Amino acid sequence: MRRRSGLSARLKLTLSYAGFLAVAGALLLAVVWVFLLRYVPDNSRGLLGIAPNRYLLVRTFAPAAAAAMVLLLVFGLVGGWILAGRMLAPLTRITDAARMAASGSLSHRIRMKGRQDEFRELADAFDLMLEQLDSHVAEQRRFAANASHELRTPLAISRTLLDVARKDPTRDRRELIERLHAVNTRAIDLIEALLLLGRGDRGTFTRESVDLSLVAEEAAETLLPLAEQRHITLDVTGEAARTSGSAELLQQMVTNLVQNAVVHNLPTGGTVTVHTEAHGDTSVLRVENTGRRLPPELVPTLTEPFQRGTERVRTDEHAGVGLGLAIVHSIVRAHGGTLDLVPRPVGGLLVTVRLPRRP
Repeated sequence: MRRRSGLSARLKLTLSYAGFLAVAGALLLAVVWVFLLRYVPDNSRGLLGIAPNRYLLVRTFAPAAAAAMVLLLVFGLVGGWILAGRMLAPLTRITDAARMAASGSLSHRIRMKGRQDEFRELADAFDLMLEQLDSHVAEQRRFAANASHELRTPLAISRTLLDVARKDPTRDRRELIERLHAVNTRAIDLIEALLLLGRGDRGTFTRESVDLSLVAEEAAETLLPLAEQRHITLDVTGEAARTSGSAELLQQMVTNLVQNAVVHNLPTGGTVTVHTEAHGDTSVLRVENTGRRLPPELVPTLTEPFQRGTERVRTDEHAGVGLGLAIVHSIVRAHGGTLDLVPRPVGGLLVTVRLPRRP
């Protein structure tokens, strides 16, 4: 929005400084006149019978006082301009950084040196904001690129299958329909996961009281056939752990964790333990599973979108789209909680979710 141009902050500070000196000088001269010159007799004999008298003192003092006032005004203007420039120099650096950020360059940092003052705090806060914006924009760009790649894959497969069917009319149509159905189902699952992830990031949902223990039991009951198919023992233990949030999103969070623990487990004879409890003002959900040993450097990347991990990629019907833990992280963050992933020494993963407790 364009605004009318006015006096700069530096000029305003300069005029204020010069005006202050002029007023101070005028007050000083007034004090001299009130408490000194007014008591000098205005006659030829002067004070105590000794010249000079008030007339001579005024004529001698007035030019010097006027010259002093002019010098004070000039000194105030010049000194105020220099001081204002030095005081506002950090603000100029912050303004330049803001203009660079507005043009799209988020990598620039002010990194102001010197003592800790108001301008230093403002510059540090601005640097922190730029760092977070840069990280967020890079994450969004990476997410968009990965999402585009993931969505392009099923579309490319569908086009290839259709091209093959068009060139070979004698091909088995039932096989083609089954493969197209599987590819289409995967694309739909990916789109629904992206929508759910976006909803969790926005945090736009109605809050209600939710018991994590009941949610865990429901998720375990839903995934029990999958666990039995893989010969995995699924146990739910603990006590009531109430929190405030979206029942649908929290159900999706627990389901993703339990399904992730079942799918990425031992080929047979594995275990998955879901435990809920309450500690003070925190409700805790723990999901622990057996499985292969995970490199410690791999674990922090598992909550990033489309990061499945080399040792965790599945090739069966539960391969997923690489958004399970990313959705969990988004939902936990939207509910004001924390998510901790710790690799078990004997293999597998321990996931701990902490959410604000609701009495």
